[in-house]
Amino acid sequence: MTLQDALRLQPSRGARRLLIVAMASTLLLGGCDDKPAKPQQQMPPARVGVVTVHAQPVTLTAELPGRTVPAMTAEVRPQVDGIIVERLFREGGEVKAGQVLYRIDSARYQAAYDAAVAALKQAEAAVPSAASKVDRYTKLTAQNAVSHQDLEDAKATLAQNRAAVAAAKAEVQSALINLDYTDITAPIGGVIDRSTLTQGALVTASQSTALTTIRTIDPINVDVTQSSLELLRLRQEVASGQIQRVGETIPVKLRLENGTIYPHPGALSFAEANVSESTGTYALRATFPNPDRLLLPGMYVHAVLAEGVAQNAILVPQRGVSRNTKGDPTALVVGPDGKVETRVLEIRQSIGTAWLVEKGLADGDRVIVEGSQKARDGATVNAEEVAIDDATGALKTVGDQPAATPAKG
Repeated sequence: MTLQDALRLQPSRGARRLLIVAMASTLLLGGCDDKPAKPQQQMPPARVGVVTVHAQPVTLTAELPGRTVPAMTAEVRPQVDGIIVERLFREGGEVKAGQVLYRIDSARYQAAYDAAVAALKQAEAAVPSAASKVDRYTKLTAQNAVSHQDLEDAKATLAQNRAAVAAAKAEVQSALINLDYTDITAPIGGVIDRSTLTQGALVTASQSTALTTIRTIDPINVDVTQSSLELLRLRQEVASGQIQRVGETIPVKLRLENGTIYPHPGALSFAEANVSESTGTYALRATFPNPDRLLLPGMYVHAVLAEGVAQNAILVPQRGVSRNTKGDPTALVVGPDGKVETRVLEIRQSIGTAWLVEKGLADGDRVIVEGSQKARDGATVNAEEVAIDDATGALKTVGDQPAATPAKG
């Protein structure tokens, strides 16, 4: 090898320096990989709001849809023939029982009455003469001056005259009734509809068209229907002592179409003794005072019936109940150790903004009502007691701080 080739193979001083730096970097990197990793910090338990449920007496109610119906309804029709000469009521107004509504031309009925009175007087005039004749013939018969046959004939004439008087009195009464019928009166008190006929119209006693209709709406009735299954369950629970009746009469409240509660309470007044074969329901009727005429016939309402008092009932806020994949209602319960447990519930009905739970919860259970999206079955959570607004179902406080926007659990 020549000297020039040896010089070419020997690395330069700069190359040697670069080689030394690269080797040192490799050693440093290798040393970093050998160091142990720092342990990750654990997240603190999720903060949730809970409500402690307690067993308590709860009044059970049944909310049933229904319609308002008048307490009484009367269709006004004429009972004699004639021409209407006057209408004496304001359409849509209040009328009293016995108030005159229409007047029919009474000329011919007055004439018939006068003729009947005259016939009665004529019949009555014949009675004294016939009675005097019977008395005279009775005395003469005792003296054998008049035959017994003449006396019997006189007595028969007297009886006929008296019968004629009775018949004439009946004719007078009939004529008077027809004359009174020319004034068409209200059979009941209440609110009167519009008139179907006006003055000058001819009416007949046998016509099918009513002149008007009167409805008594104070008090007013509400007709509802209830499932026979609910009736059977209620009676069995009352018999077993699970539910106690609140009294002899069942109070009823009314929820109007706009959601407001009717200010006057009512009472159940009627229940059918049979169940409909086609629908499996039976009819109920409640009666309500209606002094302000707020309720009108035909309105759609909900009747809230107080069925009884359930002892040791559990109420849970509705915001604390959700449903699983099977559709069953569930609640997340925080145990004494702070761990979350999922409970499947058996719900009877809603009571305001809460659910009445028959199975799945016990007295003292803490149910998550806020932050349930951060809680899982078996997880440990930091539970804080919160307050629920009974009217709206919203949270009022979380600890000492105002409640956040309610989360759907």
